[in-house]
Amino acid sequence: MVGQDERHVPVLLQDAIQYLNVRPGGTYVDATLGMAGHSSAIARLLGPRGKLVAFDRDPEAMAIARENLARLAGELGAEMPTVELVDEEFSTAGEKLQAASVDGILADFGVSSMQLGEAHRGFSFQAEGPLDMRMNPRIGVTAAQVVNQADEKDLANLIYEFGEERRSRRIARAIVRARPITTTAELARVVAACAPAMKSGRHFIHPATRTFQALRIYVNRELDEIKALLEQAPRLLKPGGRLVVISFHSLEDRLAKDALREGAGQGIYEVLTRKPVTASEEEKDRNPRSRSAKLRAAERIEQHRKFAADTSSREESGPRSSHRSSRRK
Repeated sequence: MVGQDERHVPVLLQDAIQYLNVRPGGTYVDATLGMAGHSSAIARLLGPRGKLVAFDRDPEAMAIARENLARLAGELGAEMPTVELVDEEFSTAGEKLQAASVDGILADFGVSSMQLGEAHRGFSFQAEGPLDMRMNPRIGVTAAQVVNQADEKDLANLIYEFGEERRSRRIARAIVRARPITTTAELARVVAACAPAMKSGRHFIHPATRTFQALRIYVNRELDEIKALLEQAPRLLKPGGRLVVISFHSLEDRLAKDALREGAGQGIYEVLTRKPVTASEEEKDRNPRSRSAKLRAAERIEQHRKFAADTSSREESGPRSSHRSSRRK
């Protein structure tokens, strides 16, 4: 397993690096290390005075990333930046990093191809495996525990909320009747028997796709993790630093969109992507997983720019106010 596919190219790699605007000697955070695809691209641009801090709570992903980064260090030699790997959730970034110490933060919120491809992790309905789905298999409840112990109403609610599955009540009822369910294939069959495949755009999606998504998000508290990172980012970024996030479903993208929009409204961010950046047709053909990817980016506004803008706004509002007053007279 370790050392597999070091040639793996992450989704929207070039776009992510472009919007991150990596500067030699800077300090950058890869919040979702995975197999170090993004991290390797960042490291190549940082130079020996730069620093990369990368987070991942998945010990298997971390082991692969360590090997891939060690291989990169052998290639770059003295040009390799300092690399700090943090074997924890990215929601701990605020505890690990000092305020205004980071030039850029990159987060790819998708499940890695490694996690989906390893049947024993239980993420995919396409292979027989235990119902686990934990990104950090050392802690937390498994998907099997949720499926077999949650009451029908709670199960329906989480499938609806986290999977955006309109047929959640029907699916929850079928799951409860089929208990105990211990493998991914069993769960997929139960869902498929009560809920036929649905069309999404030009493609049909497997009936169990949204149920598996909901369970994975719930088990790993993914939305809470994302919210925590988005809340911490403005404090961690230096003035002029950038935040780049890649989302794979509407729940993630909505959180990112709202956080950047709210930050812009508060004078914290300048949003760099009016619309989300999506994969080219070439990338979609090469990597079907990229079809649903959306990238959003923002730059932390420099304090003096914000002060100048506020001052200018006050100066402009004063004369306009007195002018309107004189016209009323």
